[in-house]
Amino acid sequence: MDKKRLADHLQKYHLGAQNAATSRELECTFGVKGIEIRHLVNGLRREGVPIASDGNGYYYASAAQEVQATIAHLTHRISGIAAAIRGLTRSLDAFDTAQTCLPLEGGDGL
Repeated sequence: MDKKRLADHLQKYHLGAQNAATSRELECTFGVKGIEIRHLVNGLRREGVPIASDGNGYYYASAAQEVQATIAHLTHRISGIAAAIRGLTRSLDAFDTAQTCLPLEGGDGL
């Protein structure tokens, strides 16, 4: 499936937040899996196509506010992912400590 087909479908049948389509609905319409829908949406957004989303699904934005709300949601997700990365990075300290506690041969550190 190509991105243009999805964009055209959303613009024609799912214009504005009040007409959002769930991922499952789009999967059934196009006979693809959810991961493909997410990749296509991401590609369209990267190209500047105003595909918005909220708790009700995906839709072609009909107003700037819908795009702004989607940007705010994505920004919040980025913050959560960044916090998870920071936590995992801190967890690496335990592994580094365990490695530096190994006995060294000869006792002179060489």
